[in-house]
Amino acid sequence: MKKRIIGLLGETGSGKDTFSNIIKNEVPSVLLLRFSKPLSDALGVFFDEIKKEDQQWLANNLRDRFGEDILMKGIAKKMKESSSEKIILNGIRVREEFNFIKDKGGTIIYINADPKIRWERVRERGEKKDDNVYYEKFLEIDKGRPEVQVRELGEQADIVIDNNKELKDLKKKAIEIINSL
Repeated sequence: MKKRIIGLLGETGSGKDTFSNIIKNEVPSVLLLRFSKPLSDALGVFFDEIKKEDQQWLANNLRDRFGEDILMKGIAKKMKESSSEKIILNGIRVREEFNFIKDKGGTIIYINADPKIRWERVRERGEKKDDNVYYEKFLEIDKGRPEVQVRELGEQADIVIDNNKELKDLKKKAIEIINSL
């Protein structure tokens, strides 16, 4: 069985999770994996509330110690264990993750949105402890080491989605894409 891999790339608040959930509703058998999940799980052992800055710190230290592909290694293990034919890998942040997906014949989708819109979405969802920050602080966090390559890698994506419009527009685009793959 050949697995079809879709890698999602985008800045915080661009709509990667929303895109993933749309696909999951359309194709319930799809496996959704987030690169940040092991980071949240590890931090959750110690803290009730997770911060983006703490995830960045942990990712940086893991990558410094074990290599830039450390999160990809964990994702690869989960993929092997799954019988799903379609897999969405959400939250590509570094070249090694991008290359892994491309080497497996996967499709990279870059979802982007204006910073102000992303900031508003992040504040609204309140997923992490530091989501409700001033715009300037959001932009500072957005320049963290794990975020730096996102825009560069986005220029090399197979598909680019401008997610500055309404949810119905993203839904339409997501369904078109999943049906074409």
